[in-house]
Amino acid sequence: MHYLISIVGLLLVLFLAWVASNNKKKIKYRPIIVMIVIQLILGFLLIKTSIGELLIKGFADSFAKLLEYANEGTNFVFGGIANEGAHTFFLYVLMPIVFMSAIIGILQHYKILPFIIKYIGLLLSKINGMGKLESYNAVAAAIVGQNEVFISVKNQIGFLPKHRLYTLCASAMSTVSMSIVGSYMTMLEPKYVVAALLLNLFGGFIVASIINPYEVKAEEDIIEVQEGEKQTFFEMLGEYIMDGFKVAIIVGVMLVGFVGLIALINGLFNGIFGISFQGILGYVFAPIAFLMGVPWHEAVNAGSIMATKLVANEFVAMLDFVKIQDSFSERTAAIVSVFLISFANFGSIGTIVGAVKGLHEKQGNVVARFGLKLLYGASLVSVLSAIIIGIVF
Repeated sequence: MHYLISIVGLLLVLFLAWVASNNKKKIKYRPIIVMIVIQLILGFLLIKTSIGELLIKGFADSFAKLLEYANEGTNFVFGGIANEGAHTFFLYVLMPIVFMSAIIGILQHYKILPFIIKYIGLLLSKINGMGKLESYNAVAAAIVGQNEVFISVKNQIGFLPKHRLYTLCASAMSTVSMSIVGSYMTMLEPKYVVAALLLNLFGGFIVASIINPYEVKAEEDIIEVQEGEKQTFFEMLGEYIMDGFKVAIIVGVMLVGFVGLIALINGLFNGIFGISFQGILGYVFAPIAFLMGVPWHEAVNAGSIMATKLVANEFVAMLDFVKIQDSFSERTAAIVSVFLISFANFGSIGTIVGAVKGLHEKQGNVVARFGLKLLYGASLVSVLSAIIIGIVF
């Protein structure tokens, strides 16, 4: 029965994307079908096979080892602050972002990441039927982050038409940065984090191909990666370390504000209506959770976590999820976990607009005008990835 419900949910996601399409006549259905099949195959391989288990174990073990190294630096600086055996969120979830940012900087400096990004992007462009720039951008966003990715193509941003700019921004919002993946793995099962990374990559192309279909002429399909000013190794390393620290501080400050505000709103709703604000949102999002494959008796709690991610951000939602995940079935935990792995939330609209506007004022204003549609599409990507996991689980 759950297969039938998930398939209905899959068709509904595609329909909702079709309803919002800029040009329904230009939609290419063949690449979309191919990418959905690829998602199903990837989901099955990663979640249900020994090969996938081996790959994820290697990936998770690598990140676990990197987190150990990151904690060496954290303990050296903050060793006396945390109580013995305590797991302080800021120290052991956010601080590793600094170390991961340094690793990414080193791989960028020695041209390892640009090589990987470019050629994976070229391969994907053969599958998704979209431009090489769009494919490059999607892979780059998944590695360097939704803000930094625009810097790498800043020479082209001013010349991009609205429809191509939408696709670039949509892929940035639909994924997450590799520098934060390790932090996610401290709260969620690594196999679901890895699955979400790959599924969201293809899901972003699927939804964008429906909402925003277009043809890219050969002479327009050029990738000009901006490398920036030549830096020495230690100049680069210092810059990436500081960038990682800024991200950690920004995420921490956002959590202080969002968690406090949600607690305040929950208190007001409990006092007036006898039910928390998140409880109400849970009922609103329960049908969506149900169509994703969550059993109805768990749909309200799952819907509450989903809504928290959309209204606040994925970290706030993960903190709530960790508290109640033992009450979920394994299948529901998998579906919700995959849904949480993306930057699809209201705050990301402002983040992306600010990143583009910082590089090109006019194009930043263009992005601001389709900001809600951007979030709509990125949210559909999260739902689609969760449905795929629900089908293959």
